[in-house]
Amino acid sequence: MIIIFCLMFNVIPVLGSSLSDQVHQTPAEMFHKPGGAALINCSHSIENYDRILWYKHSNNKQMEFLGYNDVITGYAEPGLKVKMNGSANKNKLCTLTVEDLSVDSSAIYFCAARYHSASY
Repeated sequence: MIIIFCLMFNVIPVLGSSLSDQVHQTPAEMFHKPGGAALINCSHSIENYDRILWYKHSNNKQMEFLGYNDVITGYAEPGLKVKMNGSANKNKLCTLTVEDLSVDSSAIYFCAARYHSASY
């Protein structure tokens, strides 16, 4: 059995307040058999934020960056068995799909909302 715990946090804190209550991730936990897929959803209600970042924290390992969603699509890091779909705009839904589950998939998965300020 594979256990996945999901937590969320906000990348850019605001002095004197927290925006973490405006980032929502579901489900809080899940249990799957090896070989299947797990879907984790993330959304936020923060004005002008346009990125959802995905991370995995396995037992006794450093946190691993899985990839991100922008306003159009998702971009997974090469070589990982994950997909990202959806839009990172306010009140939209992003989905992380962890594919081909194995014992190594057991971890805490995080989503984070952030503002991307680069001009194109």
